[in-house]
Amino acid sequence: MPTIFSKIISGEIPSYKVAENEDFLAFLDINPNSVGHTLCIPKKEIDNILDLDENTYQELMKFSRSVALSIAKVIDCERVSFSIIGLEVPHVHVHLIPIKKMSDANFTKKVSMNDNQFKHTASLISDAFKSV
Repeated sequence: MPTIFSKIISGEIPSYKVAENEDFLAFLDINPNSVGHTLCIPKKEIDNILDLDENTYQELMKFSRSVALSIAKVIDCERVSFSIIGLEVPHVHVHLIPIKKMSDANFTKKVSMNDNQFKHTASLISDAFKSV
């Protein structure tokens, strides 16, 4: 059964895409810890990051780094944290969370955003990604 992320990749479920290439997709988390919280996923559905072949793992990290650099250009933050947990959706995903303090990376604190805010944030990051 396809995961929610596979349905996003196929277009069955809408998302706020910020970057995409042949193998990977980045989109805003709809339940973000902070403005700009982005998920980077391989388009191939694999549950556990340790099950990725070495090349796909390295390419996912390169893609995620480029997206993180884009986030850092346009979102007010001290750092962009990387988090790989992988329990809530059985599809490898890297959380990129703009943070100002450690507690910003805690998954218990969320921010509320409306559709226009999501679209604006996605556009900012997407535009920055084109120049990374």
